[in-house]
Amino acid sequence: MASLAAPVLILAYLTYVFFAFDVAGLGDRINVSNMKTLVADSYSYKTHVARDNRNGEMEIAIEGERKGRYAPGTAPDWVTLGETTRVELGNGHTVELGPELRYDVPGYGLITATPGRSGVNATLPDGPLPAWINASKNRLAVTTEAGRLTITRNRAEVFRYFNGWELFFFTLDSPYYGMSPLELLRSGEYGAIWQDFWTNKMWRHGDVAWALVETVLMAFLGTFGAAMIALPLGFLAAKNFSPLGALRFAARRLFDFLRGVDGLIWTIVLSRAFGPGPLTGSLAILLTDTGTFGKIFSEALENVDDKQIEGIASTGATPVQRYRFGVIPQITPVLLSQVLYYLESNTRSATIIGAITGGGIGLLLTQAIITQKDWEEVSYYIVLIILMVVAMDSFSGWLRRKLIAGNEAGH
Repeated sequence: MASLAAPVLILAYLTYVFFAFDVAGLGDRINVSNMKTLVADSYSYKTHVARDNRNGEMEIAIEGERKGRYAPGTAPDWVTLGETTRVELGNGHTVELGPELRYDVPGYGLITATPGRSGVNATLPDGPLPAWINASKNRLAVTTEAGRLTITRNRAEVFRYFNGWELFFFTLDSPYYGMSPLELLRSGEYGAIWQDFWTNKMWRHGDVAWALVETVLMAFLGTFGAAMIALPLGFLAAKNFSPLGALRFAARRLFDFLRGVDGLIWTIVLSRAFGPGPLTGSLAILLTDTGTFGKIFSEALENVDDKQIEGIASTGATPVQRYRFGVIPQITPVLLSQVLYYLESNTRSATIIGAITGGGIGLLLTQAIITQKDWEEVSYYIVLIILMVVAMDSFSGWLRRKLIAGNEAGH
């Protein structure tokens, strides 16, 4: 009966979770259209071609940003400027922006609109309104596989999508924009090319690189600061090094308290106390890891071999020398492996902590997600975070093997 009780209880709990969390209704809540848009925005960009219906002025900008705006009188080759601007969306889709707005949709027909005080005054082909057209008195939105047209009384805007991360290397005002890699090499202006890339106003590569460094520094400072504090406290919590029971009890309860409070909670508390910044994130990591390292180190100290300590003591070594040459070499493999493992883990945690404290790559990622404007920037930051974690994992693994193997060889 006892052996059957555990699986029955687990099954009962999972059944409760299924109904309490409404797992069955998950399919109804999934919005496939939004998912497709999100995925597409992560690897594509859109160019905005906008007309002010009040004065006829045209504006063309990548992602609609001022930093990606084409100079007046210039346009990409698929836009023909004039009194009536012609926009080629490809696959036979053509939009004309003028006093009368026209969108010739292949397989459907011609859509026209004459915006004015009375509304957009749209004229659509006869028949039922398709799902990809949203029409009202003051607004018309047409979304096809080629692009999107939005018309209001004051503004008409066409969006055309392209694959890739446009202006990733150079912005439109850079003399190197549109040049091939071979042309860049032949120019010989490597310093200026690098400067234009590094100071890219849209992608901010320099700021992003510093944010990555800041994230790693948060993890490094918090992890190794915790290790330096936890090591002496670990001696106080180890029963074979601390004869006073009350002292051991206090040290162990301190470890329980520090690691019992999650790092995110410490982050919020410290942000209120010290204000936002990367140092606050480092302190949050330090407090949490001090409790974890203290427990790990004290348990490692309790399992050291006393014979090695006695051998050192027989040479007339002082207590400090006994600890240095009889204890530390025994716990070094455990200490190094745990500290380096937590360094790699805290690199990931520093991303989330940075989003709260206002530092590191986590802040940039959060800002990009909140604006919901350029999901390709979100993809860029996520790729960099993954590469950073992989690099830290490889580095910590390599360093762990080198240090521990070297320690064992020397021992």
